[in-house]
Amino acid sequence: MTFDYHRPKTLQEAWRLSDADAEARFVAGGTDVMVRIREGKLAPSSLVSLSGIAELAQVELGPPLVLGAGLRVAELESHAGLARALPVLGQAAALLGSVQIRNVATLGGNLCNASPCADLAPPLLVHEARVRIASAMGTRELPLASFFVGPRASVLGPGEILSAVVVDAPAPNARAVFLKKGRVRMDIALASVAVLLETEGRQCVRARVAAGSLGPCPLRLGETESILSGHPLDDATIRRAREAAENEVRPISDVRAGADYRRHLAGALLERGIRRLMNGAMP
Repeated sequence: MTFDYHRPKTLQEAWRLSDADAEARFVAGGTDVMVRIREGKLAPSSLVSLSGIAELAQVELGPPLVLGAGLRVAELESHAGLARALPVLGQAAALLGSVQIRNVATLGGNLCNASPCADLAPPLLVHEARVRIASAMGTRELPLASFFVGPRASVLGPGEILSAVVVDAPAPNARAVFLKKGRVRMDIALASVAVLLETEGRQCVRARVAAGSLGPCPLRLGETESILSGHPLDDATIRRAREAAENEVRPISDVRAGADYRRHLAGALLERGIRRLMNGAMP
């Protein structure tokens, strides 16, 4: 199929192009959109690329940390300031696809795709990130946890653009880790888990756990968090948390893996993440 391609330099120009064509679609890196077009799952009359809009590719170290939605995944992986402020996001970025994909794919694209297996969502969810959504009418901000509404579905309305992700500084005693399991190194995740622990010695003051590829969209595991929070990080607590995670996720069976195996992975990755944080061994 054929379609027009536009690369505006400002958000205002992007909105003008979108307003002029009801079938236009915003695109960032295009790593997912172009595949879906080739497969016949999308048929836009035009693509409005956001890759030329400089304000969408900025980093403000803050606090709060503000990440432009146009940042390439490779930039999330290599940015020195981000490595200090939010190292778990760099961990996830390094595990996303191939080098070629990371050089093109963007933070905003990974989130707006709203895929259950979006690698960047779980580490941002455990940091209780917020998203800024811009339109010609103004800007609104909401929790990332409220952004996803189902498989490949988000709250974005017509003419709205995810402009930035905002993350408050974590507590001084907080550490986080991201783990994923795919069939091969560069495969999309069969399951992924991010764990953030605020600790005092071997006591968990507060825990946050998020999962990918284990439900209709990336999700927080509240029951698992409550089992860890306020309890010693001993074998009994970890076992109970693992059981809770396996019961709390909502995986599907598909050609890549069965639901039972994915449920097992949820518990295994959670336990591995907790023990890695306790032992101070990072990926």
